[in-house]
Amino acid sequence: MSTGGAYGRPPEETGDAGGAAHGRTAPGPFPAPCHVHGPDGPWEEVQERVEQAGRAVVHTTWGQWLTAALLDPGLRTLLGRDWPRYRQHPAPSGRLILAVSRIVLKHTAAAALQVPAERLDLAYLPGGRPVLRGLGADLRVSLAHTDELIVVGVSRTGPVGVDAEPAGRAISFEALRDHVCTGEEARLLEALPEEERTEMFLRLWTLKEAYAKALGHGMRRRFSAVGFAWEATGAARLTGDGAGAWAFATHLVEGRFLVTEAHHRDAAPPAPGGARQAPSAGDARRPPVAGAPHGAQVIGFPGRGPGRR
Repeated sequence: MSTGGAYGRPPEETGDAGGAAHGRTAPGPFPAPCHVHGPDGPWEEVQERVEQAGRAVVHTTWGQWLTAALLDPGLRTLLGRDWPRYRQHPAPSGRLILAVSRIVLKHTAAAALQVPAERLDLAYLPGGRPVLRGLGADLRVSLAHTDELIVVGVSRTGPVGVDAEPAGRAISFEALRDHVCTGEEARLLEALPEEERTEMFLRLWTLKEAYAKALGHGMRRRFSAVGFAWEATGAARLTGDGAGAWAFATHLVEGRFLVTEAHHRDAAPPAPGGARQAPSAGDARRPPVAGAPHGAQVIGFPGRGPGRR
């Protein structure tokens, strides 16, 4: 099988420097993540995406939120059950990242539900998957962070998973091949030049991380048991039973981070904070939200490596 056909070398498109640097871009099933500067937003695009498509992904940096978060008199209420972890965390930097990432998650969920962030109760399943309890329990959430980047995915239409990784992170294909790759994926990667193999292996890792997080499995799932194939456009698709209900996209954010999202559509979205509703005829005709804010763009080559949560 041709490696070019399997992983795809889509036609190059004019775009920002990030796309040109990698030399491969392709349209994906989702718009690029929204950039949100702080607790005050802007949140309008997040709300619009959730209303139209039932899902949204946000990216920001913890430094952009740090001052507002620490000076918020309601910090303890916002952190909720994460407050003891925040107070007891042994490392100051880890404590700050924990606080900011949870606050970003709550504010993103609040924008999706159009309710105050302090009214949301964030909890965790045994594997560490974040969930909302009570108000907003129908909203699925996912969180990832790497270096200074924080990414949050929210969905009212089914499981969602997000993962992020520095685009230039060097990971060893030889050391991790058997853990990450199916036999077919390994053969395709082995046939590529080393630099391209590293890029594709990194994206493949992020795809499997995002998928596992959407399922709630995290690192407990054996990645080599999950297979991906590549369209001629460079878009990734899951193989095996039930693959058709899943959609994936990888974006280059800030010109230096890979952000991958996985989404399973299993229901019509509920109204914000309320019961499920079927899309109206007007909604069906409404065009999808477009654009690639803050230098983000969809890319058509594989991403996530060992690092952080």
